[in-house]
Amino acid sequence: MSKHTVLFELGCEELPPKSLKKLRDALQAETVKGLNDAGLAFDSIEAYAAPRRLALKIINVDGAQADTQKRFDGPAVQAAYDAEGKPTKALEGFMRGQGITVDQVSTFQAGKVEKVCFLKDVKGQSLDALLPQILQTALDNLPIAKRMRSAASRTEFVRPVKWVVLLKDDQVIEATIQDHQAANVTYGHRFHAPEAITLQHANDYLDALRAAKVIASFEERQAIIDQQVKALADEVNAIAIVPSDLRDEVTALVEWPVALRASFEERFLAVPQEALITTMQDNQKYFCLVNAENKLQPYFITVSNIESKDPTQIIEGNEKVVRPRLSDAEFFFLQDQKQPLASRKEKLANMVFQAQLGTLWNKSERIAKLAVALAPITGANPQDAEKAALLAKCDLTSELVGEFPELQGIAGTYYARLEGENDEVAEALGEQYLPKFAGDVLPQTKTGTTIALADRLDTLTGIFGIGQAPTGSKDPFALRRSAIGILRLVTENELDVSIEELIKLALAAYGNVLKDHDKTLADAVAFLEGRYRAKYEDQGVAVDVIQAVQALSPKSPLDFDKRVNAVNHFRALPEAAALAAANKRVANILAKETAPEGAVVEANLVEDAEKALFAELAKITPVVEPLLAAKDYTTALSQLAALRAPIDAFFDSVMVMADDAELKANRLRLLAQLRDLFTRVADVSVLQH
Repeated sequence: MSKHTVLFELGCEELPPKSLKKLRDALQAETVKGLNDAGLAFDSIEAYAAPRRLALKIINVDGAQADTQKRFDGPAVQAAYDAEGKPTKALEGFMRGQGITVDQVSTFQAGKVEKVCFLKDVKGQSLDALLPQILQTALDNLPIAKRMRSAASRTEFVRPVKWVVLLKDDQVIEATIQDHQAANVTYGHRFHAPEAITLQHANDYLDALRAAKVIASFEERQAIIDQQVKALADEVNAIAIVPSDLRDEVTALVEWPVALRASFEERFLAVPQEALITTMQDNQKYFCLVNAENKLQPYFITVSNIESKDPTQIIEGNEKVVRPRLSDAEFFFLQDQKQPLASRKEKLANMVFQAQLGTLWNKSERIAKLAVALAPITGANPQDAEKAALLAKCDLTSELVGEFPELQGIAGTYYARLEGENDEVAEALGEQYLPKFAGDVLPQTKTGTTIALADRLDTLTGIFGIGQAPTGSKDPFALRRSAIGILRLVTENELDVSIEELIKLALAAYGNVLKDHDKTLADAVAFLEGRYRAKYEDQGVAVDVIQAVQALSPKSPLDFDKRVNAVNHFRALPEAAALAAANKRVANILAKETAPEGAVVEANLVEDAEKALFAELAKITPVVEPLLAAKDYTTALSQLAALRAPIDAFFDSVMVMADDAELKANRLRLLAQLRDLFTRVADVSVLQH
């Protein structure tokens, strides 16, 4: 069968940069699906995307579908022919319906019955006939939130369509796609090469566009940008900050990338660099430069879509545009300093945190009280913790945060430093919001850890206290994320405290603002304990490991964490599967028959295997007890792995449910003693192998 290379290009007005990559990938995926559904085989598809085009090159695609046979079923053979072997009315009706004669009738086996049928040869359709509809369907299925119609056209797309190319090798495939007649004419760079380009062959696409100052491949443009940006940063001994979203967006904005380095006045470096970086990235799509210590340098890189004869003009133009933005940030920063942080509490007293829980100042006072109570647990200085808590929310009323909301906390740190606060207090103002997302860094200072905990505990306890726990997908106060933050702050700082203690301290700070302390305590504790699974699954821990620990309901997150790590380690040991199975067996036996009170009577051990297990338990218990007391669960479980052989031998040769009541009771006690050693760490019978 003949194989072909197909080129499809949809030329448009500038496509939305933030979704260009998504559109390209969806077009490729939908076309692959269409070709597969039509039974057209191909080697590969290359997808291209630039500001004014989406394109596909399909390599070695079949020229047509394969010919097939379609079976049309008729009556059973028994009913189709009479005693003399002549067609009955039933068969004649079938032949008439299919327009065939008796010599075209075949038979096939349908279960136990043999039936007549007609095998009709179906000719496969050509690529030319099938492709236009496959491509149009792919375009219709693209993830476009808002479609546009252009002028007289009835069809809609994300931007007005200007031209369509559809080539099979060197031939145009007759088609109308998005109301445009397909042709072999494309267009280059809007300014450098605006005239029409006739493509002689599907394989000419990339080179023809490159000659017309368009790099059609998204990846290639991105690589050029990366290279140019790095070279410009190296020249001034700096490192470019290149967030992946911004990198994709800039790649989607240019057809012919030319990176240029510009500069701004050094005086702006006195302004918090986060504000300058935010405004340059978000508003201007610039890449900022920092030195090895991560300090902002007075430069930025802009990626132009034109190769200018006089680049200095473009550079100066960008410098002129950025100056007012940086001046605004500087103005807000200087305005804010006219008012000390602590004096902003009046404004906080007018900002509602939550209608039933009061203002942000009420919250600040509660956090301060809670922070002092948490200080002995976190090891923070109580005076620092109280001071930081009272200043924590003050920067929310600043001009800088009003303009750049993502600077909450960061602005506070700058202002606290300028006012001479110590490092612990100043750093804590920025650290209170950490971790912001799964896997984010934690506060580095003890005061920051204290405020981060206090803030989250206050919100969680308060929202549960007024009966507004998260439901389904509704979680307006992000309590699920907050809860995982609490668990991380406790475990990763190795704070020895139970969840119940933490919630009780938060309730004490609320006093009589919350009515039902007992219910709130129970609900909030259950919610936090319910987040263990999400936290550890995120870390790649298997569900059965988490359940093995949850079966014991440990009270403290740190203890829970140590047990999870121990079981995770144990699960990888060669003995684990057999020991998990044995524990399951023991659990099942003890569920039916409770072991009598008292110790194992050594004199009543008759079988060698039970004597051996008893001896092994007697030897291992004094080794494991101190490990359990020290919460060294990993070593304890590793020691218990040595019981595998005696346990297996016991089950092979000892009948637990003996007729003799004394023997049976003794054996049940032995199993209970064994089970107790394992469940001091976790219920390993839950593990799946």
